[in-house]
Amino acid sequence: MAITVTDRAASRINEIRENKGFTKETPLRIKVVGGGCSGLTYAFDFDNEPEKAEQHDQKFEDHGIPLVVDMRSFLYLAGTELDFSEGLKGKGFHFNNPNAARTCSCGDSFSV
Repeated sequence: MAITVTDRAASRINEIRENKGFTKETPLRIKVVGGGCSGLTYAFDFDNEPEKAEQHDQKFEDHGIPLVVDMRSFLYLAGTELDFSEGLKGKGFHFNNPNAARTCSCGDSFSV
């Protein structure tokens, strides 16, 4: 199961990437780290040193966005969709994670 990106998220990622001066080949690294009110939280940023990627990193591409995920994080993120919204609930990126048993009210942290 891959990690996917919605049209809205891809558009916003491309806008940010261009503003930061990265190329279209620069992957977005997504990972899970400890913290947040539910125990685990999402983290992501452009991986400007992809040559240092781990051998077991999972690599995907969706809507022209290259994605890299370390194997430990992938166990939590398989099947996740990255979305972006500008709605009344707040502007920003949101992870639609089918593996999350519980999330906090802000949606930034989760538990399995």
